[in-house]
Order: sequence, then C-alpha cells, then structure tokens
Amino acid sequence: MKSLYTDELPTKLSAQQRWKQFLDRVTLRGPDFSTRRKAIRSTFITLLGLSAVFGALSGLTLIYSIDLPQMDELERYRPNTTTDLLDIHGRLIGSFAQERRVVVPYSDLPVNLREAILSIEDKSFESNWGVNPLRTLAAAYTDIQSKGRAQGASTLTMQLTRNLFLSSQKTFGRKLQEIFLSLQIERRFTKQQIFSLYANQIYLGHGTYGFEAGAEFYFSKHVKDLTLPECALLAALPKGPEAYSPIKYPDRALRRRNLVLSEMLEDHKITQAQADAARDAPLGLNIQTPPNSLAPYFVEEVRRQLEKEYGVEEVHGAGLKVYTTLDLDLQQVANHAVLNGVAAYERRHGWKGRLQNVIDAGLDPVAYQHPDWTQTVAAGDYIHAMVTQIAVRQMTVRFGTQTATIAGDDWAWAQQYDGRKLVRVGDLVYIRIEHLGDKDGVAKASLQQDSGAQGSMMAIDNSSGEVMAMVGGRDYALSQFNRATQAQRQVGSSFKPYVYTAAIEAGAKPMDPIVDAPTTFSTPSGPYTPRNYEHNYAGSMTLADAFAQSRNIPALRLADRVGIRKVIEVAHRFGITSKMPMFLPVAIGSADITLAEQVGAYTVFPNDGLRIAPHYIRKVTQADGIPLDEKKPEVTEVISVETARSMMVLLKAVVQYGTGAAASSLGHPFGGKTGTTNDFTDAWFIGFSPSVTCGTWIGFDDRTSLGKGEQGAKAALPMWMEFMKAAIADRPDEYFPKDGAPKKVLAVPVTPAGQGDTPSLNEQDETAPGGQVVVPTAPTVNGVPTAPTGSKPAVETPERTGVAHPPPA
Repeated sequence: MKSLYTDELPTKLSAQQRWKQFLDRVTLRGPDFSTRRKAIRSTFITLLGLSAVFGALSGLTLIYSIDLPQMDELERYRPNTTTDLLDIHGRLIGSFAQERRVVVPYSDLPVNLREAILSIEDKSFESNWGVNPLRTLAAAYTDIQSKGRAQGASTLTMQLTRNLFLSSQKTFGRKLQEIFLSLQIERRFTKQQIFSLYANQIYLGHGTYGFEAGAEFYFSKHVKDLTLPECALLAALPKGPEAYSPIKYPDRALRRRNLVLSEMLEDHKITQAQADAARDAPLGLNIQTPPNSLAPYFVEEVRRQLEKEYGVEEVHGAGLKVYTTLDLDLQQVANHAVLNGVAAYERRHGWKGRLQNVIDAGLDPVAYQHPDWTQTVAAGDYIHAMVTQIAVRQMTVRFGTQTATIAGDDWAWAQQYDGRKLVRVGDLVYIRIEHLGDKDGVAKASLQQDSGAQGSMMAIDNSSGEVMAMVGGRDYALSQFNRATQAQRQVGSSFKPYVYTAAIEAGAKPMDPIVDAPTTFSTPSGPYTPRNYEHNYAGSMTLADAFAQSRNIPALRLADRVGIRKVIEVAHRFGITSKMPMFLPVAIGSADITLAEQVGAYTVFPNDGLRIAPHYIRKVTQADGIPLDEKKPEVTEVISVETARSMMVLLKAVVQYGTGAAASSLGHPFGGKTGTTNDFTDAWFIGFSPSVTCGTWIGFDDRTSLGKGEQGAKAALPMWMEFMKAAIADRPDEYFPKDGAPKKVLAVPVTPAGQGDTPSLNEQDETAPGGQVVVPTAPTVNGVPTAPTGSKPAVETPERTGVAHPPPA
C-alpha cells in the first residue's frame, strides 16, 4: 500500500512518527491541508471582525438610545454670564464675571463666522453624528502615545462636550466619555442648537468666552457686525487662544487667520477675490479701555455691596443687570478735575526728579511696556511715558506704540531751561496728553510730576442721595485704596458746621456777636490754649463772619458752651459714624472722618434738614429683566428747617466773602466750607448747590505736609470748582429757598429727628453742656483790642490745638 505522502510503499512507522502524523491531521498541517487551513482561518477572522463591529454598533446604538444624566443638565444649562453695571443713562460702566460671556441667539451669528468655524474646525458638522470614528480613534491613540500632545479630529460637538463636562486629562476613558456624550448631544439637540451652545461657550482668550464677548473685546463691536477677516480671526482662536493671541503674538494670529480664509476658499464658502482682500487686511484690533477703568473706585464699592447682599457666585456668574446711580459724564469730569488739581499742586512745588530709568534697570527700552499703556488714551489723560530723545527745548517720549513731543514751554514750571539737564533717555516721566496725533501719529504733551500726592472726590444728588461720581485716588492701577470711603483723615474746619448747628439748636443766631481773641479753656486734662495760625485775632464779630473766615477761637467758644458731647451727637445725627474722642479740639477738626461721611452729611443743609442715605444702586434685575431688588433710600429728619436755613446763611457766606470766595466766580448759588489741618497735611472743600453736594480732598497717604500755605481754598477748592461747573451746567435757574418758603418735600417716608441710629456717646466729656448759648461780646479780651468785622475774602488758617494738647498726628 502506498503512503499518503508518496508513491512509495509504506514503511513501518515509529510511535513518535505516528503521533506527529496524528497532530498534523488535527491541526490541518501539511501540504495537502494548506489551502483549507487558510480558508478556515480567513473565515474565522472575518466572523470575529463582524462580531466586533456588530457589538460596537450595538453598544453605540444602546448608548445613543439611553439618556445620560449630563443631558438633563444640558437641558437646564445656563452658562455663566457677565453681570453688567449701567450708569443712569444705561451706559456700561463696569462688569463682573468668572467667565466674560454674552449669550446671543443663533440668528446673531453671521454666516461668515459660521462658515469660518466649520471650515477650520469641523467640515462635516452638518452630516456627522457628532463623532468622526476613524479620525477620533487615530487621534486618541496618538494622544496617548505622545503623552498628551493634542491631535485634531474632534468635531464641534466633541469640543462642546469637553468644555461642558470633561477634564483636560488625556486618557482612553475620557475619550470614550467624550464620544458617548457627543452622541447623546446629537440625539437630543438640533445642529443649530449645538452650534449656538458652542458659539456661546468656547474660550477665545484674555478671559472672554463665546464669540459675542470675543467680538466686543477684540473689535469693540457686536458679533453680528463683524467683517469677513474679523470672523476668520475669531474662528482661528479656539485651537489655541493663548498661542494665537492677536495681542501677544500678532504674527502667529495673522497666519492662523489666513489659514482659516484658505480653508473657506477651498470649501467654496468665499470667492478668490474675497479671500485675497481679507488676507491683505490687517488684524484690525480695536481694544477699548475696559469700562471698569472709567469709575474703578465706584465699581469696586458696588461690587462689595452686591457680594454682601447676593453672594459671590450670583454676582459673578448670574448675568445680573445693576442700574447704578453714577453719571458717566460727570464721572469723567471728576476724574480730570482730581488729576488736574493734584497736578497743579505738584507744579507749585517744583521739580523733584528722582525718576525711574528703564535702561538703568537693565530693561530693553524698545520692548518695555508700562501698565498705563494697556488703556486707551485721550486728550487730558495723565500717563507715564518713556523718554526716547532729548534736545535743549524739546523732548520725545513713547507710550505704547505712540509718541509725543514736549516743548520747552511745557516744562517751564520745572525752572530748567535745558531739557538735557532735566531728564535722561530711558527715564519714566509723568505727562498730560494735550493733543493726540493726527496723520503723523505724534501727540503733544506737557511734563508733569508724580511725587505721591493723592486726591479724592465724591458727589451726591441732593434730592435722591444718589452718588453721581466718585474718585478714590489718582491711579487705581497703582493703588486700590479708596480715599473717598476708606481714608479717615483730619477734616479741619470742615467739621465746624456741626459745632455751629449745635449752637443754633441751643438758641444762637447767625448775626449774634462773638469774640475772636486769645483764650484759655479749662478742661479735665488741664488748661487748653489754642491759637490762630498767624496769631491774628479779629475781636468782636458775628457768628456768620467767624464761620465764613474760619476762625478757630469762636468755634471753640461755641463748643465749650454747648459741650463737645452735644457737638459730637449732632455730627452723628448727620451720618458721621467714625469714632470721635470727647475732647474740645474735635470742634476744629482734629477727628478723623472719611470724605464720604462728610459729603453725605452736608446734603442735610440744602435739603432743609433732611438726610437721604447716600447709595450707589437704583435697582438690580436678573438676566431676563425680572426685578431682583429695587433700592428705596432711607430718609431721616436730622435738624429742623429753621436750623437748616440758619446754617445756610453761614455756609453761603463762606462762598460770598469767606475762605471759599473763589467759587463765587461761577455765578451760581453755593454754600460750603473749607478745611485745612495742622501742618497742612490735609486740604478739604465740601460744598453744594441747591441740587448737588460735592467734596474734595488732597494730601499724602503718609500724612506728609502739603507745604506751607496749602489751604483748602488753594489746594482742594479748584478741583471742586472744575467739577461743579459741569454739574450745574444744565441747571442755570436753581436757587436756595428763601426764609418763609415751604419746607422741602420728599416723596419717601421721613424718620423724625432724633429717631435715626446714633452711635453711643459713652466716653467722658471734656466739657460740660452749658444750656442755651450765651455769646461773649466784650470789646477786649485779655487786653487784646477787638478788630472790626471785615467783609473781604478770608484766608483760612490751619487748626492748631495749642501747647496743652499737641497737634494730632
């Protein structure tokens, strides 16, 4: 018999050979079984593959048909949106946000933007299921192999899923979650809804989320108004908002934008001519000064109040609309008035020098950028600039990408003819923009100085208590400390209205006589001998004249008669909450009080004795316009109308012929009071028209002296006048009520006098109340002859407290 494998006769096989033959037959090995083996193996692999595909499709179908919890969240999803602060005319003055986002409907997204996004991010968006299986698996594998270096292939839906629900960790598990959730989103939402969610959610750099916020930030316009190249630039950013930032890396951003345009051309979304024109266009950024920078101290006060009432999360994420009391036009006037006033003070005291130099600091003068240069600059603004060229009578400075020239006449106040002896190349100088450049781009500026002096201002509408403007310092970027609301400073003679109010309540009259002469007061801590700064005493004079000329001795006489406890109680009724010691020098301004307290208190006088609590907010609404809260001001009757009108006689006299007489040049009815403290460390003016009360302060944070002669009338009053000139511009016919005229009536409930909250007066009083005021009228005091009363403008003297009580620090 022949063998199975040969034509030879069979031979006897060993046991080992027989076992191998058996195995070959079982495993289909050997030459006769080769073709059969391959066919069976191929069939097996095919069946296995089909089973895997079927299983995957079944799994995906199951996932697609089952509702995941995240979908319910997405149905209720409300993205974090920006809380906007609006002024009284509806203009944006500030905003708060965890994510700066403005939600817009699909219809507001221009076609060019939609096409640009799809061309660069997801060409198959309209037809895919939210996933591109082959590209997604390949990208996931590469991501993991490359240890996190991102690959493309994510659809718009997958990007949305990542942004809404997932971490940035790159694992197969997270990629599977991304796929599953994307499929669910596609099942539950239309393509239009998905695109809208994406367009309002995606991050575009510099704290902006969504294309409306991006359009407002980069181009200062609404997304619906974007041009083709602007659409392409925004569409270029989702891939890498920081890497392609048009602010930090304009060249990269331009290349990326042009790539988007090329993709749109390839997809036949735009014509060749449109693509060429768009590629030739510059980036065209138009980044405006952030609204918060126009009234930063006011915005910060509003933020604190809102967070206290509604919580941080609600304020920074719920998209509230906050209707504030600020008048943006007057706020800008206030900004300039304070800066102009401080600059005028600086110039009066000569050039100090001591400038920082960029080159000395080892910095590149070409690449150097100062924090001031991130904001839009306008004529009248004060900024720092770097000196680039110097000649005898001209210097050139740079601020950002702009340059300005300063002529010799514009530094004449520095008393140095040769500019080369004044500054060096690389010096950081403080300048005022006088005129912005035209076609040549060169601005005109004047040299200023920043020696550290600070100023503040606050204005309130008398009839409503609304804070119209607030300046807390000369530069919020350098110091967020609010000198209007937080700085407690000695107020000098601006405290005297509370002394005279207490006296009038006790029976004194404006025309009563009083003696201005050297006097020693007996107090529990010993004899107290105050003096006028110039050792000048007027003798017998009326209360009105003593007040108008800001005489210290008469004020102390009145406080001594009524008792300092009574004076402080009156001040508390007016809204002064700062703690004041029960010492007689408080009567001439040794107590530390804030500007905000003083301005709020002074509104009582033109309001016929009524105090409307100062406030910053009119109402708050939710994002959909539903009212959340509407503020109702608290109104209290502080003093009687008779007392208020008697005080008006005194306060008007200050402007008519007293220390504030310069204000009479505005030709408007005013009242007010100057204040100057010991050693000229603080200068004040608090004054009012029938409709507006405004206060100004100037000084150094470390209480350095402003210099001899820097009284309130000289240093603070000019700022007040510049502001009030604008505040009364549309109120030419207003006037104060005459004696006998009806009392001012408000449409809100009034708390009777004495029922308001008054801080406890539990400290020892240095002086005892003396009942009804009896004003001394002796023609001579301590041998010093009395001086006749004069009506010429007075010069205010600092409030010195004498040797028995050292000047307060």
